[in-house]
Amino acid sequence: MTPQTDPQVGAAVKAADRAHVFHSWSAQELIDPLAVAGAEGSYFWDYDGKRYLDFTSGLVFANIGYQHPKVVAAIQEQAGKLATFAPAFAVEARSEAARLIARRTPGDLDKIFFTNGGAEAVENAVRMARLHTGRPKVLSAYRSYHGATAAAINLTGEPRRWPSDTGTAGVVRFWAPFLYRSPFHAETEQQECERALQHLADTIAFEGPATVAAIVLETIPGTAGIMVPPPGYLEGVRALCDEHGIVFVLDEVMAGFGRTGKWFAADHSGVVPDLLTFAKGVNSGYVPLGGVAISGAIADTFARRPYPGGLTYSGHPLACAAAVATLNVMEEEGIVEQAARTGEDVLGPGLRELARRHPSVGEVRGTGVFWALELVRDTETREPLVPYNPVGEANAPMAAFAAAAKERGLWPFVNMNRTHVVPPCTITEAEAKEGLAALDEALSVADEHTV
Repeated sequence: MTPQTDPQVGAAVKAADRAHVFHSWSAQELIDPLAVAGAEGSYFWDYDGKRYLDFTSGLVFANIGYQHPKVVAAIQEQAGKLATFAPAFAVEARSEAARLIARRTPGDLDKIFFTNGGAEAVENAVRMARLHTGRPKVLSAYRSYHGATAAAINLTGEPRRWPSDTGTAGVVRFWAPFLYRSPFHAETEQQECERALQHLADTIAFEGPATVAAIVLETIPGTAGIMVPPPGYLEGVRALCDEHGIVFVLDEVMAGFGRTGKWFAADHSGVVPDLLTFAKGVNSGYVPLGGVAISGAIADTFARRPYPGGLTYSGHPLACAAAVATLNVMEEEGIVEQAARTGEDVLGPGLRELARRHPSVGEVRGTGVFWALELVRDTETREPLVPYNPVGEANAPMAAFAAAAKERGLWPFVNMNRTHVVPPCTITEAEAKEGLAALDEALSVADEHTV
C-alpha cells in the first residue's frame, strides 16, 4: 500500500485528538501523538507520507503485522453473519477460537475463559486461584507488568504500580532472576537460578505456604526488560508450587503466540502452569481479546460451583473470528517458525554486533522477535543510561536516542534505559536489517552520553 499524503486531514485528526482524547500513562499537555494515516505489514505512516518501520508491533501485539488480508476478511465476514452476541450462548467463532487456542496451550490447559484483554485475564486468573485454594495471598516479581486494572496493577512490580498501590491487595513481591543486575550477587546463570529459587522458597516459608494462593510470573518479562529466565528456574518454581499446593500462573500476554519463536514461551522449558493468561498476539490485536487457559483441576472446582466472574463482551464474535483467522494464518504461513529463524539468524547476531561497536549497549538479551538492549553510561559499572523511572530532563539521553531513531524511519520501543526490539513476527530479513541499520545510527546518539 502506497502512503497517501494529506496534511490537512492529518491536522484535523491531530486537533480532534488533542481536544477530546485522554491518553493513557501520560501528562496530557506534554504529549504530541503522531497522527497515523495507515499501516501494512511491518510499517505505518503519517499524513505527510513519512513511513516508519515498527519495531514495537504497536504495543507488542501486531504479531502477524498490520492489515493481514485474511484476518481483515474474516472480521468482515463475521460482521455480516453475526456481529455480536451474548457470552452465555455457544457461538461458532467463539467455540472454534477456544478449540484452536486449547490446541496450542501446554499440557491440559483445555478450558478457555475469554476476556477483553490481558489485564482482565490476570484479574480472573487470580480470582480463580484464590477460590480454588481458599487462600488470600499472591506472589509476583518486582520486575513485572501485569496490567492496569485493580488486582493486575497491584501485582505489577514496575513503577506504574506506585500511584495505585493500595498496600492491602494481598500481594507479596519477590526478586526473579536477572543476572545482569543480579540481586543475589551471582556470577553465573546457574548461581542466579539457584539463589533466586532459594529466595522464593524463603519468601513462601516466611509468608506461610498455607496462605499463598498463587505465584504469578511473566514467562519472559516483557515491558520490564525481556529477561529470559535461566535454565531450570521455571521448573523450580513449578516444583515449589507443587510442594505447597500453590497455583502457578504464567502470564503470556506479551510473550505468547509466536513472539519468542514458540507458540508460548513456556514451550521453551516444557513447564505446564495451572493457569495461563493471554491476549495481544492471539489475534494480533485486530479486535480486543484476551483470556485464561485453565487446567483440568481448576476447571473442576467450578464444575458444580458457579464461577463468580464474567464480562459483557467475553468471547466477542468479531474478536474470536479474528483469533481463528490469525491462528490459522500463523500455522499456514509458518509464522512461529519464521520468528524463531529471524531471532537466531538476523536479530540476535545483528544486535550482538551492535553491542560490540557501541559503548552505550551494556547487554543484549532475547529470543525470537523479543529482544532488549540495556543502554548504559558505563559498561564496566553498568550504570544505566538514565536513572530508574526517569522523568523530565533525567530522561534526555533516551529521548534523544528515540528521536534519532524516528528521524531515520524507525519507531522504537523505549522504556527507562532500554530499547526493545519487538517487530512483527512476520518481519522479513531485509526489513529486519533495515531496522538494525537505523538502530545502529541512533545508538551513536546514545553513545554521546557514555563515559
